[in-house]
Amino acid sequence: MSSTPGTKSKPGTKSKPGTKSKLSTGSLRGLLRGRLGSGAPTPPPPATAGDVLVEAADITVRLGSREVLRGVSVAARAGEVLALVGPNGAGKSTLLGALAADLPVDGGVVRVHGRPVEEWSAPELALRRAVLPQSAALSFPFTVEEVVRMGRAPWARQPEVYEEDSDDTAVAEAMAVTEVTGFAARPFAALSGGERARVALARVLAQRAPLLMLDEPTAALDLRHQELVLRVCRARARAGDAVVVVLHDLGLAAAYADRVAVLRNGRIAADGPPAGVFEEGLLSDVYRQPVEVFPHPRTGDVLITPKRGS
Repeated sequence: MSSTPGTKSKPGTKSKPGTKSKLSTGSLRGLLRGRLGSGAPTPPPPATAGDVLVEAADITVRLGSREVLRGVSVAARAGEVLALVGPNGAGKSTLLGALAADLPVDGGVVRVHGRPVEEWSAPELALRRAVLPQSAALSFPFTVEEVVRMGRAPWARQPEVYEEDSDDTAVAEAMAVTEVTGFAARPFAALSGGERARVALARVLAQRAPLLMLDEPTAALDLRHQELVLRVCRARARAGDAVVVVLHDLGLAAAYADRVAVLRNGRIAADGPPAGVFEEGLLSDVYRQPVEVFPHPRTGDVLITPKRGS
């Protein structure tokens, strides 16, 4: 899990959501200064609907000798959910990593809040974007609440605005919306794969960054919680955030995304609203699998299913 440890309670202790923990605010700030350097970063101003919060302009990314992305341009705006879809190996996670400034680009430029990512410090980026990787693993026996509270670490370096009560509220709300409050005191390592995925999402939500980047957040989840996660994405977008999410389920992308970018062989094959992009010919070609696209009989929403024999 890619976050900076900064909990308020000792690993292994049990605590109820919203209670004060033993690691003081001063200790938390000290840990962060050691990990992230000195100097308080500046929080971003509120975004206006339609503002571009992250964009890739003609980027190329190489991993070893392989060129994974070539000439890719895409943008995510405040108030929308952008889904990145495509077959295995198409470059979805690589593109998300480049947008998050977790992977360097070999050509082109990535901008976050209008500035090239290399001009932001790590603490400044942490206030502007929150990233959910595919896997969530921890080497220490943190409880669920302590893991979620790690999402508040960037704000502890804001002495003018930092308040422990704000942390408690953000953590409690994030756990409630992801339905993990009931096991807040359990060790993270004792959870199922789906439960870990929801706790990891809660950590990202608790960070309260205006740009969310989620890599396959529904992969380990049951049907109910897949829908829950995408409803959370829609709610964050309606609240003014930008959400970039990697999905394999085209049905979820069609139902919840405002825009989809279809990747094929390291390039963008199509970018636009699901109703315009999800076309039988394109999807059948990209996935090398015949598909059918048709409207839902009740809602009219786009449905996609593999074309199978009778």
